[in-house]
Amino acid sequence: MTRTGGFQDDDFWTEFHDFLFSEQRHAQAEELLATSPLLAFPAGARVLDLCCGPGVFTVPLARRGHDVTGVDLSPAMLDRARKHAADTGTRVTYVRADARDYRAPGAFDVVLNMFTSFGYFEDPADNARVLRTMYACLAPGGTLVLDLAGKELLARKVTPPKVVRRGEDVMVQTDTVLDDWARLRSDWVLVRGERVTRATLVWFVYSAVELRRMVEEAGFGRVEVFGGFDGRPYDENAERLVLRAVREA
Repeated sequence: MTRTGGFQDDDFWTEFHDFLFSEQRHAQAEELLATSPLLAFPAGARVLDLCCGPGVFTVPLARRGHDVTGVDLSPAMLDRARKHAADTGTRVTYVRADARDYRAPGAFDVVLNMFTSFGYFEDPADNARVLRTMYACLAPGGTLVLDLAGKELLARKVTPPKVVRRGEDVMVQTDTVLDDWARLRSDWVLVRGERVTRATLVWFVYSAVELRRMVEEAGFGRVEVFGGFDGRPYDENAERLVLRAVREA
């Protein structure tokens, strides 16, 4: 049995890659970019995908003519992202950096943070720093799009263990609510033949009201919350928590 250390451990991203970034996830990103009014950016927009992973969004964004930069801390994920770009003949700039510390003042028209890639840091102040990084990287008038599994949605879905199969591999995920719904812990067990890998992930979860307040405190204005990439309301029928905000000055 092996154990990985979670979000900041490269072994975690390598071991669980096929479950986190399946072909279905890549196809979903392509579909969202083709159909979502929240992801319809002006031609040639300078786009920062912060916590870009293996390039799920960076490559299709670049193929649509945008000037795309992907930032991630994981060397393994960036290697996959660069290969993905090379295999598709797509030009993307990739940078290895901590989301708290990346600096490119005013360099982007759009900042994306997708598929619940926010709230990873143990200190709440560090998660607030990530929002300030997003703000600093945007040019005045630039747009932030932040996509999460909101706390209201998770409350419907924290259930007994979830079992996911990919071929002969089996992953079991068990979620536990912590600290009066401030955080969530996921315990993952991956079985590949006789090899068993375990990982424990803990991250902060946010309601729409909490996330709106944090984004406004980071300096953003014109904050809007949606229940999906189709622009639906954030209500009992919401599928995601998608927040859009603007750096006004």
